[in-house]
Amino acid sequence: MGSLSTRHILGIKYLTKEDIHLIMETASYFKEVINRPIKKVPSLRDITIANLFFENSTRTRISFELAEKRLSADVVNFSASASSVSKGETLLDTVQNILSMKVDMVVMRHPLQGAPFFLSKHIDANIINAGDGTHEHPTQALLDLYSMTEKVGDVSGKNIAIIGDIRHSRVALSNIFCLVKMGARVRLCGPPTLIPKNIESLGVEVDYNLKRTLEWADVANILRIQLERQHIRYFPSLREYSLYYGVNKKLLDSLNSEVVIMHPGPMNRGVEISSDVADSQQSIILHQVENGVAVRMAILFLLAPHKS
Repeated sequence: MGSLSTRHILGIKYLTKEDIHLIMETASYFKEVINRPIKKVPSLRDITIANLFFENSTRTRISFELAEKRLSADVVNFSASASSVSKGETLLDTVQNILSMKVDMVVMRHPLQGAPFFLSKHIDANIINAGDGTHEHPTQALLDLYSMTEKVGDVSGKNIAIIGDIRHSRVALSNIFCLVKMGARVRLCGPPTLIPKNIESLGVEVDYNLKRTLEWADVANILRIQLERQHIRYFPSLREYSLYYGVNKKLLDSLNSEVVIMHPGPMNRGVEISSDVADSQQSIILHQVENGVAVRMAILFLLAPHKS
């Protein structure tokens, strides 16, 4: 098995196509492992991993923790709200204190963009970015790519739509970097206020018409409205958003072809996606959750400093 060109996963933009192919291949192996009766392998025995979450998370934190335990790593969980950070301790002091306990790898989510990159310049441990502000969420993009590939094959030349709150979404940015790098055609759709100006410079196209976008797409990755990141009102009401940009079964049934439905979670059912779409045969949302463990196992395994 090959090795990655980097010792950190800070963002998709720092990965090569070869890195991404290697992660996909390794994830396929680990997906077989987690579907066995005995789901644990000793690959990261004696490796200590600290999960540092300075921002709330459920799925990503649990997915990483499960991946680490499936690989037999020793796991330390850190929550900012229950730590000395709440007493004024700096990020660097917090991490250096944890590293003094001989931690090999750090998985970090932080509300400030660039925080994992900053850490990588100051500490020796391998860093995995589990989301930094509105910047990137690389492991989500990689599991999304893996899930798409399972369903539609090689994404090169495929039409992938990303729908919703593009402006505040780190998932959107990582997906754009990943899909464009792998040769997909990417179209963004949402209210004009939620799509950044000049985003076409990243190699994507923009369409404000939801039905036209879905008619074009092979896969639609639907993003939630991130109200917690919105400090001003970007649209009149959730009801109006749902009316113009909510994906429902009636809309999907009116299309000429079937589109694969994805969502990184958490879902706002009845806003950006209806329950009958989220739970339909077209949806691979639960496959994304399962694949998240396999992809994160692959990343941890490939980055680990002393693999056995």
